[in-house]
Amino acid sequence: MKKMFSVLVALLIGNTLIAQVNDFTAIKAEVDFTFKLHNWDGFGINYVETAQTFNYEKNPQDYGGFDVLAKTDRDQIIDLVFGKEGLRPNIIKMFQDPLHQKEEGGAFDHETTTGSMRYFARNGHRLAQENGDPLTVITTLYGPPAYVTQQKILRGRDLDPAKSEALSNYMISWARFLKEKEGLPVRYISIHNEGESWLRWPEDGRWGDALEDGHDYNFFWDPQQMADIMIKSDSILKADGLDYLKMTNGEPTNWYRFTNWGFAKKLFEDEAALDATGIITSHGFYVGRQEAGRWFGPHSSGGIDLLRTKRPDLSAWCTSSAWDVKINDTVKDGQIVRRYIMDAGFVKEIHGNIYEAKVNAFIPWAFSQKASDWHKPDPNPGSAVRVYDDGTWEIKKGYYYYKQVSRAGRQGMSVVMTNAMDSEIALIGFASNGTGNPDAFVLINFGPNDRKVDVELIGIEGSKLEVYRTSGEEVYAYYESARKDNLKGTDNYKSLGLMDIIDGKLPYLAPANSVTTFFAH
Repeated sequence: MKKMFSVLVALLIGNTLIAQVNDFTAIKAEVDFTFKLHNWDGFGINYVETAQTFNYEKNPQDYGGFDVLAKTDRDQIIDLVFGKEGLRPNIIKMFQDPLHQKEEGGAFDHETTTGSMRYFARNGHRLAQENGDPLTVITTLYGPPAYVTQQKILRGRDLDPAKSEALSNYMISWARFLKEKEGLPVRYISIHNEGESWLRWPEDGRWGDALEDGHDYNFFWDPQQMADIMIKSDSILKADGLDYLKMTNGEPTNWYRFTNWGFAKKLFEDEAALDATGIITSHGFYVGRQEAGRWFGPHSSGGIDLLRTKRPDLSAWCTSSAWDVKINDTVKDGQIVRRYIMDAGFVKEIHGNIYEAKVNAFIPWAFSQKASDWHKPDPNPGSAVRVYDDGTWEIKKGYYYYKQVSRAGRQGMSVVMTNAMDSEIALIGFASNGTGNPDAFVLINFGPNDRKVDVELIGIEGSKLEVYRTSGEEVYAYYESARKDNLKGTDNYKSLGLMDIIDGKLPYLAPANSVTTFFAH
């Protein structure tokens, strides 16, 4: 009788286990807070002011749009970014345009073309300090002054080798000004913005001065030139006692180019250049195999992995990436109208940078944009804030999607292992790592259908979860300037209250095209 009872119990237990294993009603997922992958330096923000103009007196430019806004509006936007209920970024990226010095040896003017950007950074830094948020500033050379180039024109392609020290001093002067005059916590100097892209210039390296014929500021950088300038700049910094400033390798268009165009290999082989590297930097614009061609660029960690074999301490920062993911082209009046769709796919791109490229920080392209101040159709018009010429502005969907991750991943936390058995579901996990910030994870459903997900939570510090969600999409075209009411009827960082962790698991129904953040409570 006992034997028969034991067999019956075994069969019942076995059938229960089989039923659990074969439960196809929910996606199995996991966030393991004990399995730390790499440290996290934080999410960042970028205000772009002077990006293309040749003559600031005749043609001033403020792409971020603060020039047409009242002070109350500017301060409200800054609060949306740095305030207690805002994005709370840990990094600010600040460009240096080529108009800070008219002639070699002349006086530097770091103020005329940077007023709005400095206002944003200065007041953002103040709010961050009030909130106790650590903040780091990285500067990026958008383009050098004309005298540095062989062509002796703005946007000339080639460096004049005799002017390399002058170029180093140009970059260092700006960073030093921000630290000493503005009181900003500058730490890194990035030497270029997509300067590897030699495809942008005609054969003679001259664009002339017609805005419609060119692109935003820059000039060409090859791997050897990158290494030489990094070494030279680092030696100047050390000689001048500016040990708080460190150099980066500049910012190729994507991680694929950093790896496969020779930049990572050069740094690996040149010990002096590698020693001069404060962090690794690149843009993270993604173009997958379905769009293979000259702009092909998947998330690639090969170059980062290579350098970490010698410098395991090196952080890698994605310093620019599009707010928009989906592109839809239609024909109107015989012309192609390109429409950009902001949705949960934006956060999936952030997931790709973190888990595929293995970055330690993420900064998207310009968060605030005034479309009329970009002198050609903007290839990346998505943003968190849109400013219009009449002095009005609106919050865009991208703001709420970015808030899902920027509030979860704070400086000093650790990226942890996650998995999900459905390729339309992705999870980003951050462990507290002794920072005082709660363990958190972000669940992305970038598919077209609602999905039930059972998330196993290993090592989480808490018994409940505080939950916020953003869902839906925003569709717009570059040429459409009318205000759009795309935020109604969907969640926009909506509080869902507290949810219980049941036996170490969270059952959750993730709406189609949504991003949900869970904070340990």
